[in-house]
Amino acid sequence: NRVLIAHDGQNIFDRRTATFVYTWRLAQNAIRVSKEMGEKPPVVIGVFHSSSKSDPHGRGKDLSPEDPFREGVKPLITPTITVDELRGNAYLNQIFNEIVPAIVDETKSEYSPQRTAMIGSSMGGLATLYAATRMSEKFSTALALSTHWPLGGNPLVDWLLPRIPQAGIAKVWMSRGTKGLDATYPPFQEYADSRMADLGWKGKRFTSKVYHRTTHNERSWASYVDEPLRFWLNT
Repeated sequence: NRVLIAHDGQNIFDRRTATFVYTWRLAQNAIRVSKEMGEKPPVVIGVFHSSSKSDPHGRGKDLSPEDPFREGVKPLITPTITVDELRGNAYLNQIFNEIVPAIVDETKSEYSPQRTAMIGSSMGGLATLYAATRMSEKFSTALALSTHWPLGGNPLVDWLLPRIPQAGIAKVWMSRGTKGLDATYPPFQEYADSRMADLGWKGKRFTSKVYHRTTHNERSWASYVDEPLRFWLNT
């Protein structure tokens, strides 16, 4: 079985748990694309972030790449949490050491890193790329939509991208919109694209796309998530 691990699990399946009502319709999109490509639909694992009334910044603590900021990358925006509060490493460990094995066992699936992808948007895009630097033995395709590079700017790009091992990660997808928060992304994403080229990512292994007239929300990501899914499944 293929396995797709998705950040912000609140927002991918169920309108009742979605932050802003709309979802990615990820299950429906994954089923449709898989059928079109003659594939069995993947097991989709939606990982909820930990924001709550008692911990309103839980999502940032979970999804921020921990090591870059511990090693000196400075946030470009006024932080609402301290470096000592970051728990991105524990979050990724929980995904791969607890959540994925439990779901694979529950669904009686077969797990293969070569057939596993991770997907996320915004901070989830950062978490996906960060996971690629730490857990490349656990999955092989990183799908990062509307990656929130302004969190650390070009120094964060420089920390993350060279650490993605090409021997372990087979494919990387990046994309952004042109409206809303995504309108601030071009300088950072264009720099990331140039760094990926310098690092030798090319051809079918790396894609970076711009979706005009899309913005920074679930409805926009749902409108084109079929394309990163095809990018992953086309192996």
